[in-house]
Amino acid sequence: MNPLAPASPVVSVAPITVTTPDRTIPVRVTAPLSGDRLPLIVFSHGMTMTMNDYAPLAGFWAAHGFVVIQPTHLDSLGLAPDDPRAPLVWRLRTDDLTTALDNLDTIETTVPGLSGRVDHERIAVAGHSWGAQTASAVAGARVVTDGTPGESMTDSRVSAAVLLSLPGSGGPALSPMAIEHFPFMNPDFTDLKTPSLIIAGDHDHSPLTVRGPDWFTDGYHLAPGATDLLTLFGAEHGLGGIQGAHDTRTTDESPERVALVQRATAAYLLTALGVNEVAWQEFRKSLRETNDPLGRIDSK
Repeated sequence: MNPLAPASPVVSVAPITVTTPDRTIPVRVTAPLSGDRLPLIVFSHGMTMTMNDYAPLAGFWAAHGFVVIQPTHLDSLGLAPDDPRAPLVWRLRTDDLTTALDNLDTIETTVPGLSGRVDHERIAVAGHSWGAQTASAVAGARVVTDGTPGESMTDSRVSAAVLLSLPGSGGPALSPMAIEHFPFMNPDFTDLKTPSLIIAGDHDHSPLTVRGPDWFTDGYHLAPGATDLLTLFGAEHGLGGIQGAHDTRTTDESPERVALVQRATAAYLLTALGVNEVAWQEFRKSLRETNDPLGRIDSK
């Protein structure tokens, strides 16, 4: 059983620029050509990626009724290591997502035919890898500094989250390399109360942690709002290649895994945002009834 409606034509427009007092943020918008009251996904890319990546996700989501906004974060725009903004680039990434929401009316009017069609009450954030940590901050997670959780960057406009290959707990779980270069990968999930789907690969061995692939499931176990965990069998960090053809680092290329991530994320968000109350239930049922499934779902 496929809980999703047939795909519809989409349009993708880039670059759209969102200007702040400090800088200009390039943005890509992908949206269905038709439909009204369209739910919105703001997506945060992983390290070295840009708004032009993750086309397998953005295109699929738009074809099934979502508007997708993809900013390119400062760390992918040639930020020099000695730039004074570099130590806080993790915070600037989070600001990019909230800035996109602050400028949603302007973004809508820039895309031909989109103005007035976005439902501002149905908003989700999503992200992959570092982008998942970025999105999790908007959903309620905090970064631990000096032993205590930092300020909350939760955005009340966000009603759901999809967190793909979400980095886990910091502290002793981090590798020496991560401690040196990514000390901000030290999340506190206590206040991540936004309904969230976590997706992890059971073969995702990361140089960021001294633990194994279970590190990427910490968000599910520790965040009150993480309602569901989809574990993909045999999947590594790219979850089969969700970054798209531009990223040649995918080591576990699998169109079947990518298709599963596409369907799972769309079904979860349709239900979490109140668009289709049974989409997630039907997807879970279909996965349970599949012979030789590619993954399993745990739910709280």
